[in-house]
Amino acid sequence: MEAALEKYRVYLLTLRLDEMPRVTQCYSLVPAPSNQFRSSTESIAIRNVDYERERDEYIRRITSAVNRLSKWERAIIVRRYMSWEDVYDYEVYPELGMSERKYYRLKSRAFYKLAFALKIEVYREEKSEVTLS
Repeated sequence: MEAALEKYRVYLLTLRLDEMPRVTQCYSLVPAPSNQFRSSTESIAIRNVDYERERDEYIRRITSAVNRLSKWERAIIVRRYMSWEDVYDYEVYPELGMSERKYYRLKSRAFYKLAFALKIEVYREEKSEVTLS
């Protein structure tokens, strides 16, 4: 879950100028043998549009899921993972007036809810040993 929230923060920082197209033109009397219909500039523009669409959708999904959390769970997630500055857990819970135990309990519950809302939950199988006598 932390990786998903870190990806959210990275997406917020990305600019539209992720890839700059090559400006230098190649002139030739012979057509290119690749039969390409798009130039490198068009390909980069298409990739950038796809990336921006994916980024915007991801940011919208995360924001929507966080807004469904309870007041305290949302405060923890927003302060710890969605602010511009890097903040650590030990800085957040005193700021919110919580004990360390309550903070981690609420954070764990918030992660659980977010994982289900974003459909990124992971299931663990419990191994049970059966002894036959």
